[in-house]
Amino acid sequence: MNDDVTTTRTKRRSRPLAIARQGWFYVGGRHVKVADGEFRAGQMYVECQVPARRERPYPIVMWHGNWQSGTNFTGTPDGREGWAQYFLRRGYTVYVIDQPGRGRSGYHPAVCGAQSVQDRKAAEARFTAPARSRLWPQSRRHTQWPGSGVAGDPAFDQFYASQLPSIQDLHLSQSLNRDAGAALLDRIGPAILLTHSQSGAYGWLIADARPKRVKAIVAVEPSGPPVHEAPGKRGGARTKPWGLAWEPLRYAPAATDAGQLAFVQQPRPDGDGLLACWLQREPARRLKNLARVPVAIITGEASYHAPYDHCTARYLEQAGVRTTFIPLAARGIRGNGHMMMLERNSDEIAGVIHRWLDRSVGRARRKTRTRRKEHAK
Repeated sequence: MNDDVTTTRTKRRSRPLAIARQGWFYVGGRHVKVADGEFRAGQMYVECQVPARRERPYPIVMWHGNWQSGTNFTGTPDGREGWAQYFLRRGYTVYVIDQPGRGRSGYHPAVCGAQSVQDRKAAEARFTAPARSRLWPQSRRHTQWPGSGVAGDPAFDQFYASQLPSIQDLHLSQSLNRDAGAALLDRIGPAILLTHSQSGAYGWLIADARPKRVKAIVAVEPSGPPVHEAPGKRGGARTKPWGLAWEPLRYAPAATDAGQLAFVQQPRPDGDGLLACWLQREPARRLKNLARVPVAIITGEASYHAPYDHCTARYLEQAGVRTTFIPLAARGIRGNGHMMMLERNSDEIAGVIHRWLDRSVGRARRKTRTRRKEHAK
């Protein structure tokens, strides 16, 4: 890395973070009557910070994944600043959420149903020390977790202490997050969605529900692969009957039932260590609302997503969505796992996202200004 760039980043991090305004609120949810009284459930907690120098037109909404909470973005388990602070320092207003039924959003069994929890050894094998488990071909390349990644290491213990029970029902979690996300955008206006893992499906659904209010999606290892799970997860079950989600997405020509969509698997994978992708059977239907939203998919070299995130990118492209697939190793950023926003080089990855947003959202704004000038003439 260029020494001047490193010095600039160090100086930026060392300056006090100047916040003009911060606070929190709730969106979504409903009142429910049960045997022991009336309660509110399904609401979503939203934390907001506005930088003193607001230099970007659209805020970023950061959406965590399964078993996680908004703490994924507000710091790292070894005490460094998180992605929320990174983007605040670059002039973005930042919203960080806790998914409905989790963390500060509150859980009520009458609405949220059964919960799932993540075993410690599973967390080590998939998230923090995959090089030990060797459960997928790329796992041996994992080098970026801050510490040993196993119980007893301070960074791991901080990370595992942050894990929370999650709604087990895929249909319910997607519908609650879609509705809360739409309510959030109705309140705050146009925004950029930054999703991770499980919440990748929510990003597609929210953009489908509010296409004019989603200015871009940065999907960090979004829930995938399309249509069917990977063979080692739920036995490869068909958990995305609408291609990218359990819940309906709007296609053109229209599909009123998921059974109207036809899928086919590649006869062979695109390369060694990769899965054969499930795609639409040609001629493919377009995801008509997502087609107006630029998408970036970010994938770590050593993550369990490395074998199949390219499939999500291919599915989106086939459906007419402007998609930039960014395998970090191709940018010289090596050794990252699934929890890359917590890993040692998290700022470097945030820089990739920042530059993509500058190009993609900035270009869209310039085109809008050009069109307005032409209409004025």
